[in-house]
Formats: sequence, structure tokens, C-alpha cells
Amino acid sequence: MSRIAFIGLGNMGGPMAANLVKAGHAVRVFDLVPAAVDAAVAAGAHAAANAADAATGAEVVISMLPASRHVERLYLGDDGLLATLSPDALVIDSSTIAPASAKKVAESAAARGVAMIDAPVSGGTAGAAAGTLTFIVGGEAQALERALPVLQAMGKNIFHVGASGAGQVAKLCNNMALGAIMAVTGEAIALGVAHGLDPNVLSQMMAVSTSRSWATEVCNPWPGVHANAPASRGYTGGFGNDLMLKDLGLAAEAAMGVGASIPLGELARNLYAMNSRAGNGGLDFSSVVKLVAKDV
Repeated sequence: MSRIAFIGLGNMGGPMAANLVKAGHAVRVFDLVPAAVDAAVAAGAHAAANAADAATGAEVVISMLPASRHVERLYLGDDGLLATLSPDALVIDSSTIAPASAKKVAESAAARGVAMIDAPVSGGTAGAAAGTLTFIVGGEAQALERALPVLQAMGKNIFHVGASGAGQVAKLCNNMALGAIMAVTGEAIALGVAHGLDPNVLSQMMAVSTSRSWATEVCNPWPGVHANAPASRGYTGGFGNDLMLKDLGLAAEAAMGVGASIPLGELARNLYAMNSRAGNGGLDFSSVVKLVAKDV
């Protein structure tokens, strides 16, 4: 059993913290939203007054925050957690942020003798609740070895993809592909429906054919095809359109940093930006289908 501080209890962080409690770890939690803390406490975690309080005496600190600036603010500076953590502590940042920010924080941690890995996740809210997430890890192999018992309480697949920041690069590659696949899957189903096809039958065919994907099998963008998909509950829950937009923006930045070409990634970013401007930023990212099918 480890003493764990978990900071950031959103749609992903809350279930992840709950699974750590189920695995027998002592978990102290903090979030700026009191209701999120209350839910974690109801699941067996202990509330902390602030992030520093949560991290006091922790053997492992896990963060799941919205953006690079939040991660840097949490860890860096004279009042950041790295200034107070024991050198024996292990830091796991599961936020999806810019690779450069991940490297910056990891370098600061290393300078203080604190082991740190970037470990963004894939699997969505369903995977977070079920404890079947995929962790995409950047950092030293020794630090990952220490982290394994904790990560295995929250996830099913763990990939070590390289040094610090590499986990973020790989996650952005995954989400860039996901964003483009979701958008074109929605377009394809909308085209079929416009020709009078049954979206359920069309989706079933696609799910066992060459266009098979997570979008056809798990998170179908057409309402009523999958009962548990966000599309079937008004596109609520799931992975927000604006979060996908953020990740596609980070992918574009990463591409510019190495002179890579991502024409479809850039197109996908524009589509999600259009969907956000249409008022759907807070909906699940599968709502991008609304751009081509106004009646869904």
C-alpha cells in the first residue's frame, strides 16, 4: 500500500482516484471543485485542504490537470510541490500537456532529486471507471518500475515510449488520429443517412469492415447506435470537444517544432474549432458530426 496524493478529480481523475482506493492505497485528494472532492471522499479517499496538504508525506503524487500552465503552476516555483516533496517521492503526471512543458517540469524534478514520469492516458471515462486505461509513459525505466503497482491499479496497458516528454508526444499522435477518425466516421454515417440508410445497420457493417475503429465500435457519433455512447445522451459526458481541440492544437505545435507535416491533423483541428464556435465546445467530441448533420 502506498500513500498517494491525487490532484485533479475531473471526469478522468475522479474514477482513477477511486480505483486506487479500491486497490488498497491511502489516497489524499484535492480539486478546486468541492463536489469532485466530495465524490472522491464518498469513494473512500481523504480530503486535503490544498495541493500541498495532499502531497505532505505522500510517497506518490499523481496529477490530472487540464493544461500545461496548470501543471507548471502546481510543480514549479518557490511555492510549487517540487520545492517541498521528499526526494524519495515519485511524481506521475497523467495530464495531457505540451511535450516541452513535460520536459521542463521533469528537468526541475530531476534537479531536486525527485523521480518523475509523464503518463497521459487513453481509454476515456469508461476506461477510467473500469480501471482499464492505457498509460503512455515517458521517463526513466527505473521510475516506471516504481510506478507500475500504482498504474496497474488504474490501467490495463502500459507503454514506455521513451524519455521525459515522449509520453506526451505519443498521446498527441494518438489523439490526432482519433480526432480525424471520429470526424470522418461522422461524415460517412451522415452521408449514408442522407441516402436513406439505417445508421444502426450502416454502423454495424462498418464495425466489421475496413473502416472499423473505436468510433464505430465504442463511441459511435450517431445518436441511438450505441446506448452508452455520449451521442445517445445528448453528447454529454465523455471527452469534451474543447479538450480534443486543445490536444490537436498541441499536436500542431509539436509538428511545427520538428518541421513535420500534419495536413489532416490541421484540418481536424479546424473542424473541432468550428464545432466549438457553433456552441458545442462543452459536448463530447463526437458532436463534431453536428457540423454535417444538423438534425442529430
